[in-house]
Amino acid sequence: MSLYWRIFLLNAAVLVVAVLLFFGPVTVSTPVLFGEAVVLLAGLAAMLVANAALLRIGLAPLARLSRAMTAVDLLRPGSGAAPIAGAGEMAELTASFNAMLARLEAERATSSARALSAQEAERQRIARELHDEVGQTLTAVLLQLKYAADRAPEELREDLHQAQETTRTSLDEIRRIARRLRPGLLEELGLHSALRALAAEFTTGSLTVRHVLAPGLPALDEAAELVLYRVAQEALTNAARHAGAAEVELRLSHRPDGAVRLLVRDDGRGIGGAPEGAGIQGMRERALLIGAELTVGPAAGGAAADPRPGTDVRMDVPAARPTGGDR
Repeated sequence: MSLYWRIFLLNAAVLVVAVLLFFGPVTVSTPVLFGEAVVLLAGLAAMLVANAALLRIGLAPLARLSRAMTAVDLLRPGSGAAPIAGAGEMAELTASFNAMLARLEAERATSSARALSAQEAERQRIARELHDEVGQTLTAVLLQLKYAADRAPEELREDLHQAQETTRTSLDEIRRIARRLRPGLLEELGLHSALRALAAEFTTGSLTVRHVLAPGLPALDEAAELVLYRVAQEALTNAARHAGAAEVELRLSHRPDGAVRLLVRDDGRGIGGAPEGAGIQGMRERALLIGAELTVGPAAGGAAADPRPGTDVRMDVPAARPTGGDR
């Protein structure tokens, strides 16, 4: 039965009951007596309550659909799908909403894949230019400064040596940025070596990154390895820049169901009730590309009242078809 006919019949039932009261023992005097007024008001109240209850029952599917709509998050597939209950117009409307949501999720995943693919290509282009153009230019400047320092008067030699050190520091920074933009170790030596290098790169005097990388992991394709690397990189960046962490654990392991789990746990301030920023949103978009499940929350064992509860970034990557094994 359609929603229109259900609401019509509900109201018709209330009106029929009101009309039947006129054929009952109830009479109304002029002026209206107190007892008659009480009966009329009680009947009116009963009809209003019955009408409200029946309308609530009839419109309950719309309320459920509205709650499902507010829970939609395209970065969490399936989170907003509404259960189909009953039949008729509401079932068709719910099914149409679920189909539209599935289409939006697919389109979002496709557009994110294109955007991230373009981003990776741009990263590689910039990394090559930094290495080939800027890096070579600074190397040439460094050699020229050395040549000039060897032949300069004593009073200028110290200044030239300082310029050499500044240039050498800038060259090292350029190379470091290029390595972050294009993880060459990932392509050449594999995921384990790339994660070890990433942990070493973020380890400083104020931050210690410990890595535990299980051997014999299930084979992952290139896209999954790149996503794991980028998520680990972003999580370490957040821990170093925003969390104020002193220690970070980088763990790569496998689950009994064959999935590969990446865990980055820090002892920093935690995210609390702050909204997710572009970094976490980017991690979720990357996880969507390979069908992985990403969870970001307080570190396991951290108390809510603790001023430094820490943060866990956990991603489970489903097992993929073999691509040559772990390196």
